Amino acid sequence: MRLHIRLETLCCIIALAREFQAKEEVVIPDTPAAPTEDWALQILADHSEDYSLNQLRQSIGDMGERQRAELVALMWVGRGDYSIDEWEECVDEALGDFSIRACEYLLAHPMISDHLEEGLIAHGLSCEE
Repeated sequence: MRLHIRLETLCCIIALAREFQAKEEVVIPDTPAAPTEDWALQILADHSEDYSLNQLRQSIGDMGERQRAELVALMWVGRGDYSIDEWEECVDEALGDFSIRACEYLLAHPMISDHLEEGLIAHGLSCEE
């Protein structure tokens, strides 16, 4: 169950996501207005000049597909969708659409920083080290 993402990178992503989502103008609706509406991309499009968002996009964009899948899987483990014992299954599920649009997918979840931290704890890791 080794992570293919450096802990420093994960901690940076957590900090950037927390910083971005803490801003008052970032609004993430509970549900899209229409089933076909790509609401996550529309939300993020309004913040194209945001430093935190741009750094986050670059950090995640520089990752390989396995790493992006692990990032999504960390969130899922952290919010309780999967247990740490189901890690490989979780990563396999995240490969594909979730890993391709990992940044937008993750930022569409308002508790992403907390969920990623909980995922790290499940792996026995922490940004406090």
